[in-house]
Amino acid sequence: MGSPSRRDGQDALSHRRYVGELFRNIVPRYDLMNTLMTGGMHHRWRRDAVRKATQGLEGVALDVAAGTGDLTLALADAPGISHVVGLDLVSQMLDTARSKAARKGRGDLCSFMVGDALSLPYPDDTFVCATTAWGLRNMPDLDGCLGEMVRVVKPAGMVVSLESFPVRKGAMKLVVPLLFHRLVPLLGHLVAGQREAYTYLPRSVEGFLTVEEMARRFEEAGLVDVGYARRGFGAVALHWGTAP
Repeated sequence: MGSPSRRDGQDALSHRRYVGELFRNIVPRYDLMNTLMTGGMHHRWRRDAVRKATQGLEGVALDVAAGTGDLTLALADAPGISHVVGLDLVSQMLDTARSKAARKGRGDLCSFMVGDALSLPYPDDTFVCATTAWGLRNMPDLDGCLGEMVRVVKPAGMVVSLESFPVRKGAMKLVVPLLFHRLVPLLGHLVAGQREAYTYLPRSVEGFLTVEEMARRFEEAGLVDVGYARRGFGAVALHWGTAP
């Protein structure tokens, strides 16, 4: 699978196609599976991400790897945020996001665009914040994605990530992997009919960076005042940093 932060050449292209196809296949049950896998806590974690990303800021926000738009919609409800752009590589995900935005009466506050997180189609210093939820782990070049997010954020703007991480310490270090590798694929099979996709997702966490390593990547991307907060017994973490 290559490095957890970067894949090169054909490996990166193959990985992108593979992940894109997986996500296309799970669109119909994606939101339900997120709720089942997190006990519904993913909504609260997204609200935490929004508060960290938008506090004291005013203007347009960007949500990278927006998926079905839950974080995009949460950003749209934040004080000071005038509009949110949700970008994703999978058009079927964004179709669901658009329908959800229209149903919730947020269609005028959100726009959705198919695009590549490694080459964001926006000028420098465009957004007051850039967020991503469960997106960095699936990037063929994590550092490249962070660099692009930093580039398009205005000085003193925020870059925020919500992501799953391997649990390697504490009382839950045996329990969480067991749930991930046994329960999640079973739910994926029974609920979504997609055992392969929900086998890949726990595997991708197992080989991923630690929470501390992700914080260093934020710093290496040029962000300052970098911090993080653990959620979900340490299996999830919120990272943030300020654009210089």
